[in-house]
Amino acid sequence: MFNVHRSSYKYWCLRDTSLSVEEVTLRAEVKSAHELSGGSAGARTIAEIVTQRGFLLSRYRATRFMKDLELVSCQLPQHAYKKGSKEHVAIPNLLQRQFYVTAPNQVWCGDVTYIWTGNRWAYLAVVIDLFARKPIGWAISHSPDSELTARALTMAYELRGRPENVMFHSDQGSHYTSRKFRQRLWRYQITQSMSRRGNCWDNAPMERFFRSLKTEWIPTIGYRGFNEAKIGITKYIIGYYSQVRPHQNNGGLTPNESEKRYWLNYKTVANLT
Repeated sequence: MFNVHRSSYKYWCLRDTSLSVEEVTLRAEVKSAHELSGGSAGARTIAEIVTQRGFLLSRYRATRFMKDLELVSCQLPQHAYKKGSKEHVAIPNLLQRQFYVTAPNQVWCGDVTYIWTGNRWAYLAVVIDLFARKPIGWAISHSPDSELTARALTMAYELRGRPENVMFHSDQGSHYTSRKFRQRLWRYQITQSMSRRGNCWDNAPMERFFRSLKTEWIPTIGYRGFNEAKIGITKYIIGYYSQVRPHQNNGGLTPNESEKRYWLNYKTVANLT
């Protein structure tokens, strides 16, 4: 009926169905990478994480392993964003969506998002370095004010060794246009750039970071309290996002590894000259 020889069918029935050592190892690595991501990583991300650990794995094979292990990614579908055309009168859009920079501490981006913490909203301000999409400053508070964004900026400025000739790009939120925040930028000698009004694509790297944070890490019902949110978000930023999660902008490298390779190459070139 199925045009299969009897001998072929018998051979198929008697085949060895036990898993090889390689299969067992790869399955364990796939499960470990999925758990490390908080259940958010898809086949492509898992394949890159496992490969970086020294076990060669393609995204298609990772997909098969995920099906066998019943692992599902919790990524959300794309969201339709609004666009605008007006710019801030005093602060123009200097960045102009030039998100790809050649060295660390050239352009920083910042934004604020909200997170549920038991019985009220908390607000998270983050600053990332566009070179490797690495979070370098963050602060969480119950008030989305200039004090919050200034704390995140100060953390970035101090952790990066007080660099010079930095551009800071953000949206037109009042916590970025306030006198207090702009004075902080002036004190650090940082040039300010702003997105066009209502156009989130002008600050796309920050929007993408917050999307990753909320879909990959934060529980769907939020955190039970403020301290739990603070610890969980810090763990994501310092641990999973910076050290483990591969980033497409970095050619599949983590933010930490991308910056590490840049500085190693920079020192090599400096010694040669």
